[in-house]
Amino acid sequence: PQAPSTRNDIRDCSADPPYLPPTATNTTMRLALLRGTMRTHGVQAYIVPSTDAHMSEYISERDARLGWLTGFTGSAGTAVVTQDKAALWTDSRYWTQAERELDCNWELQRTTSIESIGMWILKAVPVGGNVSLDSFLFSIDTWNSYSRALYRSGRTLLPLETNLVDQAWGDQRPLPSSSKIYVLPAEFIGSSWQEKVAGIRQQMEQHVQRPTAVLLSGLEETAWLFNLRGDDIPYNPVFYSYTLLTNTTISLFVEESRLSAAARESLRSGCPGPLCVELQEYGQVSAHLRRYAQGNVTVWLGTEYTTYGLYSIIPQEKLLEESYSPVMMAKAVKNAHEQEMLRAAHVRDAVAVIQYLLWLEKTVPQGQVDEFSGAQHINALRWAQNHSHGPSFQSISASG
Repeated sequence: PQAPSTRNDIRDCSADPPYLPPTATNTTMRLALLRGTMRTHGVQAYIVPSTDAHMSEYISERDARLGWLTGFTGSAGTAVVTQDKAALWTDSRYWTQAERELDCNWELQRTTSIESIGMWILKAVPVGGNVSLDSFLFSIDTWNSYSRALYRSGRTLLPLETNLVDQAWGDQRPLPSSSKIYVLPAEFIGSSWQEKVAGIRQQMEQHVQRPTAVLLSGLEETAWLFNLRGDDIPYNPVFYSYTLLTNTTISLFVEESRLSAAARESLRSGCPGPLCVELQEYGQVSAHLRRYAQGNVTVWLGTEYTTYGLYSIIPQEKLLEESYSPVMMAKAVKNAHEQEMLRAAHVRDAVAVIQYLLWLEKTVPQGQVDEFSGAQHINALRWAQNHSHGPSFQSISASG
């Protein structure tokens, strides 16, 4: 047992009564709601990750299920809840933060290994019990790791169609983004989307396995392919979408009402024909893929960005798996115009950084600047630059 904490900014669950700092979130009600939905579904343990359905590095508030359930706002972690226990696993970057944000309903596990999570589950869940999760929030590799951890243990790994945290969260869950999805201005486009589609189709034809379709799950894949941008996720110019590209058809799964007039016009310019983009509801991707996979087809996908939920819809013999889709590989190779744009962006950013360093030289000796005001100032300098859409991540500002 830990000695009682002398610091007052972290929790002390050994004290009587337990001490919680003002930064901790009371999760008693949230856990009770989740446990109620678990009982309804006959689930003994429920695993909650910190990811979204596209394996995005950053997520929207609507997808911050781990944060809502635990109060922990770090970018990486996994929670497991049973009827009488709850634990959070996170890495060393976040241990102090977790002790500030968790209440005493939660055990903090100072590791991220799935073996450790598996061992905890085997102790907490009796033989014959179900361990459940939303398979549309887990990568293929992560699902396989949980399968191995529970293999021959007498516990069943059970994917659920319904997300139990979403059920517990109810109408308090943030609404999906309603902002417009827009076309990238012409001067920033290295190739038209029609040229990009033709290039991917050519790769499909030349591949030894002759895939009939490419499935895109990573949000930047679809944004790059169609030269479209959005702001569904902070610091990332992407929007929620999937794409299924075949030799003759293009299906884009997206909230159609959010497309700007120019975006809709750009996508429909090749209709009818093999360069006509068929717009489908975002939520229809699973049903569409299930129908498509019934034919004599081979689906090419990148395992890094595809969830186990989507992957498991396609029969194994109809899959062409690589770490990255051909779109992700094509996106990584910049043409001359794109290279020029990258350099120009770095020059504009360098101007802001040089202005900032000059400002620091003058301001720091006067004792008028701290890390927070410094971060605000460099953000303002970057925003003032032409074409700025804001930083690509929150400024990390530290001194000393």
